[in-house]
Amino acid sequence: MILDNRLFFPATERNRKCIGDLLSTLPLSRGSILEIGSGSGEHGVVFQKLFPEITWQSSDPELIHRNSISSWIDYEGLNLKMPQPLDINVEKNPWIIPSVIKKSLQAIISINMIHVASWNCAKSLFRESGQLLKNGQFLILYGPFKIDNQHISQSNNLFDKSLKIQNKFWGVRNLHEVSEEASRNNFIQEDLILMPANNFSIIYKQFSH
Repeated sequence: MILDNRLFFPATERNRKCIGDLLSTLPLSRGSILEIGSGSGEHGVVFQKLFPEITWQSSDPELIHRNSISSWIDYEGLNLKMPQPLDINVEKNPWIIPSVIKKSLQAIISINMIHVASWNCAKSLFRESGQLLKNGQFLILYGPFKIDNQHISQSNNLFDKSLKIQNKFWGVRNLHEVSEEASRNNFIQEDLILMPANNFSIIYKQFSH
């Protein structure tokens, strides 16, 4: 008997359709997508079923999350298609990724991660993604961001304060600073899309090699 270690994150249930709709607009060919900070794994199994031609490679540094991801893969009957989650701590470079995933990599995505991590994690995300992705490939971020260092809603302001109470290194990031870090690692901001619940999707495109 396989243990059911599935976790359920309300935010994932709310945003998975709008993120899936966004991904469906991108020119992604057959290959793999690497998700950094996959959390419960609910996004991963939904997107794996939505894009069967893509191999969705999840990852998370927390064992409880990786166990949840594995349970979701089993629950959805995706064991023959979707690989088991990788133990990736975004700050520990280089990331250890199977060669078959690395060679077929089409994009990297991180959902609701950089505001619940230190700024060093965001810098590491861009640095390592810049090494892994080829010219024209995408790094996609989803979450709340400040525009010109201003929150776009009162709810985001309150959320930012609650994050800082939990950890002084956390917080809603300023888009300008995020995109500056992207530029240092040969990414250009391709698109900025306002999403439901005062979130954004930012699509960065690799332009170096």
